[in-house]
Order: sequence, then C-alpha cells, then structure tokens
Amino acid sequence: MESTRNKLIDILNVHKNSFISGQQLSNQLNISRTAVWKHMRELEKDGYVIEAAPRKGYRIVESPKKVSSNTIHWGLQTKWLGKEVVHKHRVPSTQTVAHQQALNGSSHGTVVIADQQTKGKGRLNRKWYSENDDGVWMSVVLRPNIPPNQAPQLTLLAATVLANVLTKLKIPEVGIKWPNDILIGDKKVAGILTEMQAEHDQIHYLVLGIGLNVNQSSDTFPDEVKDIATSLKLASNQSYSIRQLIQDILFEFEKSYDVYMSDGFTSIKQNWERFGYKMGEKVAINSGNRTWTATLHGIEADGSLLVSNDDGSHERLYSAEINWKGGNVVEE
Repeated sequence: MESTRNKLIDILNVHKNSFISGQQLSNQLNISRTAVWKHMRELEKDGYVIEAAPRKGYRIVESPKKVSSNTIHWGLQTKWLGKEVVHKHRVPSTQTVAHQQALNGSSHGTVVIADQQTKGKGRLNRKWYSENDDGVWMSVVLRPNIPPNQAPQLTLLAATVLANVLTKLKIPEVGIKWPNDILIGDKKVAGILTEMQAEHDQIHYLVLGIGLNVNQSSDTFPDEVKDIATSLKLASNQSYSIRQLIQDILFEFEKSYDVYMSDGFTSIKQNWERFGYKMGEKVAINSGNRTWTATLHGIEADGSLLVSNDDGSHERLYSAEINWKGGNVVEE
C-alpha cells in the first residue's frame, strides 16, 4: 500500500504543472480507478490539496505543512536517499528506531523522522532537548562500502551538509565545532551522532543522527542550555518549514555522499575546514594528564583534530577537553 502511495506521489510530482487522468494513473500503478480515487482521499487526509477535474484528471495544488512519510516524498529530489521514510510522532530516539530498522534489513538510505523525541541523545550520551515539534529530529541508515576506520569521515561530511544548507538559507555566522556541533555564532544549533555495527574489516550498517533546532523561541530551551543553544528562528527572526528543511538536507547529503564515494575525502575536508570553528586560533587543551595551549590547524582523514603546538610540532587529537572561550578547560 505504502509503495503504491509513494509511486502515486512521484507521478503527481512529475505532472505537478498539469493534470493526469485517472486512467493514466490506473495504468501506471496497475490498480483500478476506484483504488486511485481512494488513494487520493487518503492523501487529502494527510493534508494535500488535490484538484480533480472532469475529463482532465487530478493534480496536487498544495502539499501539507506537516511532516509525514508522504509529505517528505512529495517534491523530494533524491535518487536513493529517503526512498523509504519511517515517520513517528513521538519516540524515545530516532536512533533507536533506525537501529531496529537496520537490523530488520532496511535498505541503504532509509530515513527515520520523528516529530518529538523523549530521550534524544547526543555525543557521550548527553541529552538532546527535542520534546517539541520545532526541530528536525532524523536518523539515516547507511550501508557504506568503506572500512570501519573511515566511518568518522561521514560525521564530518554530515556536518558540512548542514553548514551548506544553513548558508544557502543565509543564516549568519555558521560554523562547525569539532567534532560534530553546528554553531551560529558561539551557540549550538545542531548536532550529529554516528553509531555503527561493524566487524574489524566491514561495516554492517551505520546510523547517522541529526538534530537541528529550527523554530524554537528562547523560552523553549530549558535553563541549563538556554545560554548555549539557539535555533534558526532565533538567528534569523523567521520561521521555517520542517518538511522543506528535511528535503533540503537529504538532497544535499545525497549529493555530498555520492561525491565522497567516488572522489574520496579531500573536498569534504576542505569544506569542513572552511566552516571550522576557531580554526587558526589558540585554545587550551587537556588530554590525559597534560594541559597545554595549541593552535587549531584542521582535521585529518580519520576525523582527528590537528593542532599546532607552540614548539612548532603538530599533534592529532582524538578525544580531548578543549576550552573554546578561554578560562578553565571544559569538556567537549
């Protein structure tokens, strides 16, 4: 049923500037005209505005603002990413749902979206506040043909995707803070969480989670993050379509992923460093029993942060406590 509905949406999208007859739809979908009519009624329940004209057929004149698997498919310009969309109203975490989908054999490019998360999580199991309808809460199942030690490159790729999408929206001061935070100015607007199931030489699947604050106002955030978090609305003083943002992210991600798989990591690295937060600046670092200052230099292909020490040597950081603003060293 769902695959027929998606095919119907794809056909209507191709003919969005003209009518297509019920008979043509019946022939292309291999279903009766009565079944076509029933599908149209279901789309209307989902919020689509459909025009039906005698001797002309059907056309969609307006898509709904709400998010669902149907509305994400309508107008999605990807080839393989998001062809299967799982939409939930309220879940503990889209990561959990996506892992289950992957274990059940879901295809490469399956997307899980939720309106709300009750136990959204970020890196190091930190809580991600997403118990509202005002953000993009999404996980993507990937089955990349790359060795497991290259998986961190996909986190860096996803960060550049979000930075590119926000830049195209003319959001000011977009930056990427190593390893996986998207900033507007000095405040966090998005985070990325990558988890995988793998053997030493093979990735079975990878789940890449994205949390993006979109239409939150300042009083949406709890007190503990109010001073360090922001949203697109707070940064630009306008509201955004969650559905359109999801489509934009998926389109940009597919494009970047395909380039990465064919050409390697070089262009991703360059783009990441273009957005890199505090690149070229000196910060305080604590790693192990050692505390020192160093200049942020860039990233390496394995996802590590490259710093230049005061003695001229270079060092790779895989996990460290960094003070981004001066004063005492704080965990990142």
